[in-house]
Amino acid sequence: MILVCSIVSPVFGADLAGTRPNIVFIMPDDQGYGEIARHGNDIIQTPHLDRLHDMSLRFIDFHVSPTCSPTRSALMSGKHEFENGVTHTILERERMALSTITIAQVLQQSGYRTGIFGKWHLGDEEEYQPERRGFDEVFIHGGGGIGQTYPGSCGDAPNNKYFDPTILHNGTFVRTKGYCTDVFFDQATKWIDVQRKTGKPFFAYITPNAPHSPYHSPQDKLELYKDNQKLREDEQKFYGMISNIDDNVGKLLDQLAQWGIDKNTLFIFTTDNGSAGWYYNAGMRGKKGTPYQGGTRVPMFAYWPGRLEAGEAKQLTAHIDIYRTFAELAGASLPDGVKLDGRSLLPIYQNKDADWADRFLFTHVGRWEKGKASESKYRQCAVRTERFRLINNRELYDILNDPGEKVNVIDKFPEEVAKMRAAYDQWWEEILPCLINEDAVGPEQNPFRVRYWNQFGRN
Repeated sequence: MILVCSIVSPVFGADLAGTRPNIVFIMPDDQGYGEIARHGNDIIQTPHLDRLHDMSLRFIDFHVSPTCSPTRSALMSGKHEFENGVTHTILERERMALSTITIAQVLQQSGYRTGIFGKWHLGDEEEYQPERRGFDEVFIHGGGGIGQTYPGSCGDAPNNKYFDPTILHNGTFVRTKGYCTDVFFDQATKWIDVQRKTGKPFFAYITPNAPHSPYHSPQDKLELYKDNQKLREDEQKFYGMISNIDDNVGKLLDQLAQWGIDKNTLFIFTTDNGSAGWYYNAGMRGKKGTPYQGGTRVPMFAYWPGRLEAGEAKQLTAHIDIYRTFAELAGASLPDGVKLDGRSLLPIYQNKDADWADRFLFTHVGRWEKGKASESKYRQCAVRTERFRLINNRELYDILNDPGEKVNVIDKFPEEVAKMRAAYDQWWEEILPCLINEDAVGPEQNPFRVRYWNQFGRN
């Protein structure tokens, strides 16, 4: 495919607040920073993501949470996931607090049309579903992945598969045809086509479950890797799933340009946690589910032709910054009482070298045993500043000089360690009262299963 790009007169550096662009936000599940060829991976084939990389403002020190529900909660709320009660991906601890006002609600209330296509994973009971949290169009699977079901409320439709999946579309299950990622992108594209004709701005939140396990790749993409001796069998499939995502990203970019709306659209690609793969992680230590750089640093490409200048933004940024950024772009006022941890990225959108004050970012993997929250303060945690990363309260890495986190320098910087510990202690005390799901008891029957059986019967 040849990517079509509209020719626009650049207005780099212009004030972007209140410009009300369309927003397309793509976030695959478990693809890491290293699973893009432009990031140095010599095996993976991602030509469309490579091209997007080259055209985009690239945030090269952008961080999310170590696992999926936490990242989605932080994105939706603009604050650390623990403040929304999300400390796990299952066992009712993936449910985002009903008191949380989402960025989708803010955009919706300011006149945007909003749609989600793929993975929600912030509560499967009716009151937690995305149509109650600011989304006009809902096209999702249940639980954390297609076919996954756990005790309690978190789970998908019975016997669901990556090919021809059953999807919940605005409250009704539909039996689709094709590979899951293709299905999600196709539906998102059809919905965007409808929205562009109305003249209203839209927010398309495209969140495929791929390349999360179990690993099922379309055969044509698996063929790219199946004879590669450097990859395990599962990773061949994992890479095939990513190449399929790459194709879909290219198709959507191309379609936006053909429609002539790319110049009015902020197109973002990121991922929800560090890599789940094995072969290449760009020299970083750790991966998904760890507090090291490899667990939280992900790609972040922001493409808006004529508005965002391509290049690298080196500032320390995070998922919690998305909320305020989108609200300011939409010219939306924040609801009364909403407290955000994140900043607006607009200064960097307008100047990639913009001054950016140092900050503390807090990471905690969570996932402790039930009732063990207060005992897990330093279990799988990190504090990050522009230069340093403090891990588990006992390892300090000079990220600027040791990005691979190989040398513990905790004894060399006692003043920095003291500041980071004090900040973490204060944060921990503030978030403990927010952990509202720790003792939650889920329903006896999974809600997606019950809804499916009510529609189709148990056969």
